[in-house]
Amino acid sequence: MIVHIVLFKLNEATAENADAVKNMLLSMDGKVPMLRHLEIGTDIIRSERSYDVALYSKFDSIEDLKAYQIYPYHADTVVPFMKANCSAIVAADYEL
Repeated sequence: MIVHIVLFKLNEATAENADAVKNMLLSMDGKVPMLRHLEIGTDIIRSERSYDVALYSKFDSIEDLKAYQIYPYHADTVVPFMKANCSAIVAADYEL
């Protein structure tokens, strides 16, 4: 099992923007077949070092994670939305 974690820092950290980003990420559920688990959360601490939204997902294999990266709904819809609404995006991937 591969875990894929992504943190998003919003251009404007408002509750409305965080909800829009969260909803866009959640929209992948059922549309991206290689996703085995998807959780999205918004930051509750709001410290200087905090990111605003977190994605926690799982894939069966590294091949599935790579396929997810180029899957049309993710690559053509979700990624452009995230890039337009975030000032920074960081990720970590590891084997469970």
